[in-house]
Amino acid sequence: MLDEIHAANLGLIDEAVVTPGPALTVITGETGAGKTLMFGALRLVRGETASSDMVGPHADTAEVTARMIDDTGSETVVRRIVTQGRSRAYANGKPVTAGELSETVGPLVSIVSQHDQHTLTTSEGVRKMVDAMLTPTQQPILIAYRRAYESLVSVEAEMDLLGSDHRGLERELEMLRFQISEITAAGFSPGDEEDLRLQLDRMRHVEEISSQTASALAALGDAGAETVVGGALAALERVARLDPEVAGILAGLSDAAAGLREVTSVLTRYADSLEADPVRLAQAEARLAELSALERKYGDTVADIEAFAKDAVARSEAISERLDAAANIQERHAQATESVRTAASALRTARTAHADRAAPRAEQHLKDLGFTDPVVTIALEQKEPTTTGADRFRVLFASDSALKPGPISSVASGGELSRLVLALILASGGAESSVVAFDEIDTGIGGSTALAMGQKLAELAHTRQVICVTHLPQVAAFGSVHYTVERNGTRTTIEEVTGDRRLEEIARMLAGLSESEKGKEHAQELLALALDASR
Repeated sequence: MLDEIHAANLGLIDEAVVTPGPALTVITGETGAGKTLMFGALRLVRGETASSDMVGPHADTAEVTARMIDDTGSETVVRRIVTQGRSRAYANGKPVTAGELSETVGPLVSIVSQHDQHTLTTSEGVRKMVDAMLTPTQQPILIAYRRAYESLVSVEAEMDLLGSDHRGLERELEMLRFQISEITAAGFSPGDEEDLRLQLDRMRHVEEISSQTASALAALGDAGAETVVGGALAALERVARLDPEVAGILAGLSDAAAGLREVTSVLTRYADSLEADPVRLAQAEARLAELSALERKYGDTVADIEAFAKDAVARSEAISERLDAAANIQERHAQATESVRTAASALRTARTAHADRAAPRAEQHLKDLGFTDPVVTIALEQKEPTTTGADRFRVLFASDSALKPGPISSVASGGELSRLVLALILASGGAESSVVAFDEIDTGIGGSTALAMGQKLAELAHTRQVICVTHLPQVAAFGSVHYTVERNGTRTTIEEVTGDRRLEEIARMLAGLSESEKGKEHAQELLALALDASR
């Protein structure tokens, strides 16, 4: 519900705070005082378009702040600031767009005005009203339809994903399997390319390598380095016996001799392993050619080829699943379509029953509100299924049975629309919003009809918060909270009135004289009548 709304420099309102009651709150005042300015504040809270005309003469900006409290006690504070060039919106202190306010706060506050199209003029608005009438035992019908529709959407999404080119998918799967097989059969691992190239370099140059290795061994052999180092080692051993200082040099030369022997031994084994092998050379060249071919197809390196194979496996598995699903997709789609048709039919039956009951109730409410012989029909027409059903809703209305009923958006006048909306809300047992605000709903009525209007607004306020701007004392008398609007030059003030002040306001509305004792007596009588009627 709306706990509080504060407006500053909004039109002629310098500053005002309104704290609506939980039931019916009425706003009254002289014509031209600015009673509907608070509706402008509500529109800003709902996220409607802000106009620079809303900025009053008392400052450079207009500001509206509202506190909403839901059924759990959680608070939402909404703030709109309007300047000559732009507007800013905040929810709980965080910047938001007007569109976000429209999505979050808009559904909570409904404004019924002669100058606005109400949600009940739309198919979606009427659907929400009718669905709200479904009993707890009928709610599973709505849930069953939604589940059936979700299943149909899921199957159709599979069909779209699968597409119509089954053969194309089969060809792609065959190609993927060939690529996976080719890469797997080759069996390459990271590092294989470097090893192959080293082997090929050795085998291709084996004769030169053998020749140079033989030369190296000859240089190290008996007539070579080993003999020279051996002679030097023998001479230093003799010196060391005569001069101990040569011992260090002798040790170093001894290590060098051992190293030469080790190198000679390893080089000899290497030389023995060198042998021209045309068969192995051909095999290695074929293996490298195979790898080069794979790299041209699947990537620049073995790692790239492995990544390609991994992706191909995942893609082939996905295609296999889709092809498996395709085997029975048509049958599943037919079953899902039939389930939606059956669920939609059951839902339409339940909706039609409530619509047929609500229409005559609305007609009776309209008769109480001054219509002689109104006609109301809530019509359902079949349409393509959507998430909310397969029904298109329309409210057809005629102010008299002698007239042909038509869509309320085109045949109902402003005053008729306001009363029709009230009648439909009462007939259906509720509204889609927790706060319903009526502006100029009582235009063109008076007397007993005005009393009926007040009583019906009070009745609606039993289940939700109702705010009503009115110029009729018969309506104002039913308010549980009463605010008056007064204008003094370029300033408009809004204040709550209680006790004698409220009595004076009702008297003013009745007789035009707030101090008239006779008017006060009539006002007291009207307030007592409204109190009795509300019980």
